[in-house]
Amino acid sequence: MTTVLSGFDLAHRLQPKLPDAVVDATPEWAEVKPNRLLEVCTFLRDDPELDFRFLSSLTGVDRLDHFEVVYHLLSISRNQATTLKTRCDDHDNPEAPSVVPVWRGAHLQEREAFDLLGIRFQGHPDLRRIFLWEGFPGHPLRKDWLNFPGGQMAGLERYPGEPGGKLEGRG
Repeated sequence: MTTVLSGFDLAHRLQPKLPDAVVDATPEWAEVKPNRLLEVCTFLRDDPELDFRFLSSLTGVDRLDHFEVVYHLLSISRNQATTLKTRCDDHDNPEAPSVVPVWRGAHLQEREAFDLLGIRFQGHPDLRRIFLWEGFPGHPLRKDWLNFPGGQMAGLERYPGEPGGKLEGRG
């Protein structure tokens, strides 16, 4: 059974090595400042007592007034897991540092969060849509995506490729 390193324990381990990097902690997660994220993630990966070499998931959360990026980390050698968060305060243009330099597995997960929520990851080597087509209006997992005047859904009347839909270069 995998043991969980609580947010409090994670914050306690980070504090002596990276003072002032932790913003908040709960039993479930620790939140770090966005400008310290890469430093924190590198430490969590490289510290032999933690050894969080595997990013099992990265996701975004729309909190209406800000976004969060949540990182679920695993240490296979230590059989432990933990959860880390960072906050994007600008709801209209959310940005966070890319953790691809720390965990290559973040590459597609950051593209997914960008495509569906509009979170830009600074320093990502190839940040573009992964599910939806270029030119798709908006980001469908944002809580404000359906709040268009008249109650109409955003997007196209039909998907490209459906009868009456249009694909680039086709009529």
